[in-house]
Amino acid sequence: MTSQELMTIYENVASLTDQMVGAAQSNNWTLLAKLEEKCSLQVQAIKDNDVPVVLANEQREKKVCVINKILADDRKIRDITEPRMAQLSELMKSSSSQRKLFRAYQLDHRRA
Repeated sequence: MTSQELMTIYENVASLTDQMVGAAQSNNWTLLAKLEEKCSLQVQAIKDNDVPVVLANEQREKKVCVINKILADDRKIRDITEPRMAQLSELMKSSSSQRKLFRAYQLDHRRA
């Protein structure tokens, strides 16, 4: 993989994470999941071609900036999704408790 190809993939990841922030901000979980899948494929391409690539100073600085943007986007996405995931987890716990109570009540009701 050439240095330009590597930088293109990093830039693709940065573009995808930017779109993921927008999807998370608008609560578009379907789009977020699709973008996350595309992003994973790009990251896998980087991992699959994990050979040392010599970057010029300018490219290295650009790579650092792009990675920092990806990390910042990731933090924004987590800041949005983690509270939502906790909320969904509580709903699932509540639903599970309700089902258990319902089943217990049905069993007690049948015995009476």
